[in-house]
Amino acid sequence: MIGSCVTEKFSTQINDFGINPSKIHRNLSPEELVDEAVKRQEGVINSTGSLSVNTGKYTGRSPDDRFIVVDDITKDTVDWGKINHEFSSEKFGQILEKMKNFVNDKELFVFDGFVGADKDTRLAIRVINDHAWQSLFARQLFIRPSEEELQNHTPEFTVMCINDFEAVPDVDGTKSNVFILIDLTRKIVLIGGTQYAGEMKKSMFGVMNFLLPDRGIFPMHCSANIGKENDTALFFGLSGTGKTTLSADPNRNLIGDDEHGWSDNGTFNFEGGCYAKCINLSQEAEPEIWNAIKPGAVLENVVLNDGKPNYDDNTLTENTRVAYPLDYIPGAVIPSVGGHPRVVVFLTADAMGVLPPISRLTKEGAMYHFMSGYTSKLAGTERGIKEPKSVFSECFGAPFMPRPAAVYAKLLGEKINQHNTTVYLINTGWSGGPYGIGARIKIKYSRAMVTAALTGKLDNVEYRHDDLFNLDIPTKVDDVPPEILDPRNTWNNKESYEKTAKSLAKMFVENFTKFNEVNPEIKKAGPRVL
Repeated sequence: MIGSCVTEKFSTQINDFGINPSKIHRNLSPEELVDEAVKRQEGVINSTGSLSVNTGKYTGRSPDDRFIVVDDITKDTVDWGKINHEFSSEKFGQILEKMKNFVNDKELFVFDGFVGADKDTRLAIRVINDHAWQSLFARQLFIRPSEEELQNHTPEFTVMCINDFEAVPDVDGTKSNVFILIDLTRKIVLIGGTQYAGEMKKSMFGVMNFLLPDRGIFPMHCSANIGKENDTALFFGLSGTGKTTLSADPNRNLIGDDEHGWSDNGTFNFEGGCYAKCINLSQEAEPEIWNAIKPGAVLENVVLNDGKPNYDDNTLTENTRVAYPLDYIPGAVIPSVGGHPRVVVFLTADAMGVLPPISRLTKEGAMYHFMSGYTSKLAGTERGIKEPKSVFSECFGAPFMPRPAAVYAKLLGEKINQHNTTVYLINTGWSGGPYGIGARIKIKYSRAMVTAALTGKLDNVEYRHDDLFNLDIPTKVDDVPPEILDPRNTWNNKESYEKTAKSLAKMFVENFTKFNEVNPEIKKAGPRVL
């Protein structure tokens, strides 16, 4: 076996795994991976110096093609249903052997590194790819090892992502030619048939979300930053709600933009990079992300005009993305760990346009809205989503949460109690009417609300109570027009607002009925159908 960084220990591990490639490139530098990708015509260098790639047919995740192997470890612990689909261990083994045979005598790329910035709890991983640019993505998104760590690296989990291998549904037991299979016993993730790189990072996120609760660690779909007073803040929300944008604050240092854990030691990032949406990206509104698009970054599905990225062009997808290492953000915290958060922000993009832009939650209210996870799926984040669709995504990340929502909510409530954390619900969605009539709340207003929450300016202001949504809403926020704090004021048709608001409140109540064994105080903290 010939390739970069290939040691005798590594060669033995590869042989033991059961593959026999013609050549392996291990932990190449970004420059080397970019050169390989261009040479193989996987992508081109654009005017920013970053690598531009197109992921073909699949420009978002394929949730219906994601499965977890059902066995003694998972049968009674995974929340099986529409999100977590069962897959047999036998079928997994058959596909694994097929994939091993498929890559024999082929050239492969391997990244060895970690998930988790806390050395006490991190997971050692190996990512095996058949495309150079996908290995670059893995290198920039996961945590990179030191030279010494690389020499001694032994993976606890292996991700085998082979874009050119497709399943045969009738034979392999998948729903389509695409598959994302997680086996928590074999400690292997298999991905095939799709070039959308986000499947790799989200698969490992799901693995961490399964493993950590047993260790008393709260895994979270959130971004995190830290202020000059060492005050940590968390931002929960699905893709498109503003986690990356609102946590990239020039006055605060970024811990991470998407996946974290909250242990007895504090907060830690799962990742070593960021995977930011860049549709309609502007230098003025999001300078940190704009400036991170440079050599070593990977630009996904962004249309190029004469080699220059056009961030406003959604011809290929609304879900245009850029992947870059965390240290591309000025002042990013390396290693990416922080203290216990003083403030937690739940972000939602309400397409119905009736939730207030900001409200403060009680502990029970926080647990209610965390379990509810109301938001709107935005165009492009999944196949088939063309316009915002109102959904309830448990824990603000149901597609990535293998266990029941109550497991994670219990951890949240315990952390709030232990550390006296304040929780706010911030709507970054629509105002003045629903999608198609109203307008998206201006990002400068959302930033001002976040700033007021994090700096403690909302601790002593006057609040009014909204009886329908059962929320406490500040009557004044610096640099935000007071009239938009009450969404009813922004609608021209007040009768239509009342009807829409009652409709959403009813959706909350009906959705929460699926949580049977929940503390009555948590149920009481939600909206009320009047």
